[in-house]
Amino acid sequence: MSVQQQYTVGQLARLAGVSVRTLHHYGALGLLPASDRSPSGYRLYDADDARRLTRILFYRDLGFGLDHVADLLAGDTDTMTHLRTQHRLLTERLDRLRAMVTAVEREMEAHMSGTRLTVEQQLEIFGEAWDPAYQEEAESRWGGTDAWAQGQERMAGFTPEVWREVKAETDALNADLAAAFRAGVEPGSARAGELAERHLAGLQRFYDAGTAMQQRVVEFTTSDPRFVRTYDELAPGLADWLREVVAASAAARD
Repeated sequence: MSVQQQYTVGQLARLAGVSVRTLHHYGALGLLPASDRSPSGYRLYDADDARRLTRILFYRDLGFGLDHVADLLAGDTDTMTHLRTQHRLLTERLDRLRAMVTAVEREMEAHMSGTRLTVEQQLEIFGEAWDPAYQEEAESRWGGTDAWAQGQERMAGFTPEVWREVKAETDALNADLAAAFRAGVEPGSARAGELAERHLAGLQRFYDAGTAMQQRVVEFTTSDPRFVRTYDELAPGLADWLREVVAASAAARD
């Protein structure tokens, strides 16, 4: 008789690429209870738990809230049903992403030609969650600043290749921020400092940002629910962690 594989919370976290804190959170919500305990009282997870975690992370990656994920996993016994659901959701997401890529390329062309996007184009690019007032809100907030003027001037000279580079660097930074957060990197550490420097360098593409400006930008983006939602889709709690990382980096410079 074979012994079923069991994982400690640390082992399962490493396998899944998430933090131990995330697994504890899922357990506290009843979303991923440990199937067993060691003689010392530590949580133990089996292969079924690992498969359930895979489904949780898949649905989270698609943007579902934890309450919705719990509903999707209720009566979690039919693997084929989940696979069909995942296939349908991925297909729908691919369709949306293809449409967004086309729309973003159109936006880049508009920037190159000096043409501002219409409200209809903004909605097409960013989807139903996009608020047409975003651009006007940003301009009303920062339009009279030197940074805004400098950013507009620099972006006017961006080629399509530069925009692709900016996009790739931003995606890579966000992925590395999420990975560091999941790995338990502490604000103020050398690794956190490197990420804060990369974040600052990204801002400096658009205007001459210093650490004070960086903190103001991060304070805004990590307190506005619209931006927080984006960070939380990468890793729950990432927004608060990023604010701490940037604050620690700025303090170390002073």
